[in-house]
Amino acid sequence: MANHQDVTAAPRPGQSDINVDEMWVDRLAVISVSGCVDMLTAPFLTEAIDSALAKAPSGIVVDLSKVDFLASAGISALIAASDSIGQSGRFGVVADGAATHRPLTLLGVDELISLYRTLDDALSELADA
Repeated sequence: MANHQDVTAAPRPGQSDINVDEMWVDRLAVISVSGCVDMLTAPFLTEAIDSALAKAPSGIVVDLSKVDFLASAGISALIAASDSIGQSGRFGVVADGAATHRPLTLLGVDELISLYRTLDDALSELADA
């Protein structure tokens, strides 16, 4: 089932607080994020999601399991990505822990976006959808 392709961009100035990697599992794009997602780094997340969308995936999973801090700019980027995909696409976010799951649920984002505790959970559900 898994066809992994790791695409990592070279760091740019200002990108030292975030790392964003793209891999593919069949036709699902997985955007793995680590570090801090704030107003300075959220554009790198948006850029990675837009890049994956341009490749016409069957769905996108954003894995935030290694994110230390998720600010409102990062949450806005996730909501905008979900809106871009629309009703026809599959979109999910892996968020486990106080830095990611808690703010997303407290703000009600889990009502707009499917949240998963593990990448395997997200891949299982989105691959079957």
